[in-house]
Amino acid sequence: MGLLESFRRGMKKTRDFVAEGFNRIAAAMGVFDEDMLDDLEMLLVQADVGSSAAGALIGGIRSEIRASGDASRTAVLQKLEDGMLEILGPPGRLNPQPGVLTILLMVGVNGTGKTTTAGKLCARFQSAGMKVILGAADTFRAAAIEQLAHWGERTSTPVIAHQEGSDPAAVVFDAIHAAQARRADILILDTAGRMHNKQNLMDELAKIRRIIQREAPDAKCETLLVIDATTGQNAVSQARVFREVSEVTGLVITKLDGNAKGGVALAVAFETRTPIMLAGLGENLQDLTDFEPVSFVRSLLPEK
Repeated sequence: MGLLESFRRGMKKTRDFVAEGFNRIAAAMGVFDEDMLDDLEMLLVQADVGSSAAGALIGGIRSEIRASGDASRTAVLQKLEDGMLEILGPPGRLNPQPGVLTILLMVGVNGTGKTTTAGKLCARFQSAGMKVILGAADTFRAAAIEQLAHWGERTSTPVIAHQEGSDPAAVVFDAIHAAQARRADILILDTAGRMHNKQNLMDELAKIRRIIQREAPDAKCETLLVIDATTGQNAVSQARVFREVSEVTGLVITKLDGNAKGGVALAVAFETRTPIMLAGLGENLQDLTDFEPVSFVRSLLPEK
């Protein structure tokens, strides 16, 4: 299955919602007037594109109509597609190199799919012939350690873990040294997702980063913020908080197949200006895919 088809299958609920609404708005005359553009903006907000991003997109369409005089369905769709691609920017990519340790620090609130994403990444990298180790740095919940151990068993990946309540930084220290001793290519660190105290979260993640910089100064480190698309605009709030407390280098949007609110990827990209690297389009191992902006946008909008 190609990437475009994967996105279309995974985002069917959002696509149906947006396409039906767009076609309903455009059906009367086939060209857009001011009221119809207002309706289109509201449709985008309802698809969780966010009021700021939706306003910017419709503002761009209005400017284009004034410049060209073309308010046709085709022209509006084209400008909407162009505007969405501009918001998303170029795709981010994970490009680990064999023989060079890459450390992936998974951050995000509990329940977004961090641990599941870590497990799927194990399968992805192992299928590419790389050696992977998992580190259970979420020590505040026994369930988190058990869940990561389950993914370790499922993907035949070694898991470095301590007891519940232990120091996450100590787990990171041991995981780094295990990765170095075993000449691993990838170390994936699952962290706690508490947000009740921003300062504690900031201190904890800063401590983990210091351990990484001290113990693995030559490693390439990516901090991946995992966002659950089904949480809507809460995902935008989460992204803001985690960008404040950690050096987020890429986003992972999970559960895009979960409801008709897949437009939240645009809202998060608009607010954070951080590249989206991966998309979760289902429950299976292969349903974690590289985020491709063109495929995403064409899966979101109706045919021109």
